[in-house]
Amino acid sequence: QVQLVESGGGLVQAGGSLRLSCAASGRTFSNYAMGWFRQVPGKEREFVATITWMPYYADSVKGRFTISRDNAKNTVYLLMNSLKPEDTAVYYCAAKDTMVFLTGPREYDYWGQGTQVTVSS
Repeated sequence: QVQLVESGGGLVQAGGSLRLSCAASGRTFSNYAMGWFRQVPGKEREFVATITWMPYYADSVKGRFTISRDNAKNTVYLLMNSLKPEDTAVYYCAAKDTMVFLTGPREYDYWGQGTQVTVSS
């Protein structure tokens, strides 16, 4: 069993930056694909980024967001720059015991509770 705890959300002005963190339990964190998703009310959960040994991004965030992982700390990060109002959402961290890029929310086994990101115009 893996438990994920996100932190770092908040309110920021457009053009600003935030860094989200996701701390994971478990001894084999380095073998897990980690993903970030986001969701707004009434819409499906949307893929943002994933990382195995390499990162992969949704087109909507490419060049603005950076996903990274620190296996020694069992933590994955999402650095969000040049934030836009349309980035406003609850951001979720997800994990799967695989080293394959996964972009669908149903492909992940473990989820955090989510952290709210609000970007004001």
